[in-house]
Amino acid sequence: MSLLLDIKQRNAVLSDMAHLINQERSAILEANKKDMEGYTGDDLAMRDRLKVDQGKIDGMILSLQQLAAQEDPLGVELFSFEHENGMQVSNKTAPFGTILIIYESRPDVTIEAAGIAFKSGNKILLKGGKESLNSNLLLVDLWHKALEANEAEADWVTYLQFNRTETQAFLEKPTQKVDLIVPRGGERLIAFVKQHATCPVIVSGRGNNFIYVGEEADLEMAIDIIINGKTTKISACNAVDKVLISSDLPRKQQFLQHLIQELKKSNVEILADEAIAGMEGTKGIEDDNIWHEEFLDYKIVIGQSSDLEDAISKINTYGGGHSASIITANNETAEYFMNNVDTAAVYHNASTRFTDGGQFGLGGELAISTDKLHQRGPIGLQHLVTNKWYVKGNGQTRG
Repeated sequence: MSLLLDIKQRNAVLSDMAHLINQERSAILEANKKDMEGYTGDDLAMRDRLKVDQGKIDGMILSLQQLAAQEDPLGVELFSFEHENGMQVSNKTAPFGTILIIYESRPDVTIEAAGIAFKSGNKILLKGGKESLNSNLLLVDLWHKALEANEAEADWVTYLQFNRTETQAFLEKPTQKVDLIVPRGGERLIAFVKQHATCPVIVSGRGNNFIYVGEEADLEMAIDIIINGKTTKISACNAVDKVLISSDLPRKQQFLQHLIQELKKSNVEILADEAIAGMEGTKGIEDDNIWHEEFLDYKIVIGQSSDLEDAISKINTYGGGHSASIITANNETAEYFMNNVDTAAVYHNASTRFTDGGQFGLGGELAISTDKLHQRGPIGLQHLVTNKWYVKGNGQTRG
């Protein structure tokens, strides 16, 4: 197993990767074109995540440059204590060891998520989906070139070209040491990994996010935030799927008519509960299980809540534990909502689309965790570490 690379080596590899990606733009786009042409599914979110364009390449390069510029997350002292017998006891951040990232369609994960794991001193195993194989293999080849240029072994980044059966076998009985698994994809992928994995798993990315429009909401603001949350990127886990309207909202009918009109401009399918169904442009809900669903599509559910407590209860019952927002001019109401909604990120008068490592000042993210251990929400460089105790003595023994 490779020894830990020092921070200069890790930063040099990341900087070289940024240079190589910029240099190989045409090859990356050509490989991705093959993947796009080979994808025959009708999943809009999958297709959106699969596509690589100049903007996504710019994003990959920027993430690598930002990572190279950040402080070393390893060896950071978290606690220090001098024992009465003179021993010096400290607790410092340390790498996990080997991290397996299993993901669907997104070639940028091969760069951004792997880059964070690498900067944190971890070896990386990548298992991408078959739909993005050409893009992923080319990007991994660039990783190996950057590692070789800096006298680091190629096994710091390894691509597992497994089918589903081979992946299941590896999860159940790994043929090499794996300390942490991060699945990046839909609910079926996450369930598959959790079912078969024999080491810790960070659950990432299920959305089903809610916005609650309180009775003291600024209605124009509410429209803007809902439209932004729903229509700007349907493949994002921070997109909005459910909107709850206070039953006491002033000019409620006019507001709903305006909201429906704006959603229809983006061809959003609008499902409504009994209190709202029947309004022009909406369809009734046929199955209440739809409240649990993450759509990743031009689709939204609008419902009514009798009061703040009812809204919080619905969000905590049906939401994915990712993000929730309240629109209200009442700061006390917002504070109560934010303290009692059980999601990784809570918002007051802002779009859930900001739940993102880059937007939260982390410089990118490995994943957005909806678990509570060991880290919740966007997992940045400083979170992708464990810790180790260092004890320095001069012959002390315990009686």
